[in-house]
Amino acid sequence: MSAARAGRIAKRFAKLRAENRAGLVCFVTAGDPDAKTSAAILDGLPGAGADIVELGMPFTDPMADGPAIQAASQRALKAGQTMKRTLAMVRAFRQRDSDTPVVLMGYYNPIYIYGGERFARDAVEAGVDGLIVVDLPPEEDAELRVPAAAAGLDLVRLATPTSDENRLPVLVENITGFVYYVSIAGITGTRSAETASVARAVERIRRFTDLPVAVGFGIRTPEQAAAIAGVADAAVVGSAIVQRIADGLDGESRASPDLARHVLDFVRQLATGVRSARTRSAKEAAGR
Repeated sequence: MSAARAGRIAKRFAKLRAENRAGLVCFVTAGDPDAKTSAAILDGLPGAGADIVELGMPFTDPMADGPAIQAASQRALKAGQTMKRTLAMVRAFRQRDSDTPVVLMGYYNPIYIYGGERFARDAVEAGVDGLIVVDLPPEEDAELRVPAAAAGLDLVRLATPTSDENRLPVLVENITGFVYYVSIAGITGTRSAETASVARAVERIRRFTDLPVAVGFGIRTPEQAAAIAGVADAAVVGSAIVQRIADGLDGESRASPDLARHVLDFVRQLATGVRSARTRSAKEAAGR
């Protein structure tokens, strides 16, 4: 079993357990669609109900992501987003919010170019709490995992529907923070998994770790988020939020004045669903 680090992520999940509810994890791409709008959305996420923020590191070839997040990466890169600017966003966010965990999510290439040890050190200095690197398997992640752990970063790994009893012990070894269960096979934002199959998968993962299990991919509505929140420790929503950003752009990919407000309104709807999930489940169980 992996012991949770006593950092922001561990404290946030402890708080969620004390409140007897699941968390809402919200993903946005850093710098999408532009630096100012992206910063406004990031700053507003905690107040809108996000318990943990996943901040995407833009990359030219986000192969595990669907069209919405691929387009978000392209918009951010076109607007001039870099790794240094992404870390600067987190640093600015920390001036206003010292409690909400921030997890950087993306691909290894930009980190490799930046330098693993330097990246881990600069990320912690900026206020980052954890990393999800989707294309770095456990067998090959020591060059990042070791400096990340030394710097105090949680390393979160992905489990999938094909992760069986032989693979799961490998995936949960030497990690902290939480386990991210990818509920569908394939790219992000394409379809949704059945709640019953997710519940079975979460229970299977819990046999191998005491870390919280967050579930993502395919959660697009408050109702779907609530369903997942009833069986997991957190529901992760990414593509649906990113699509709200895309919907608020004009023909030249410029943000409308009220784009951030509309995105955060959607997050509030997701948070309402997540926060009511276990209360509703308890009432339904009592009524049987």
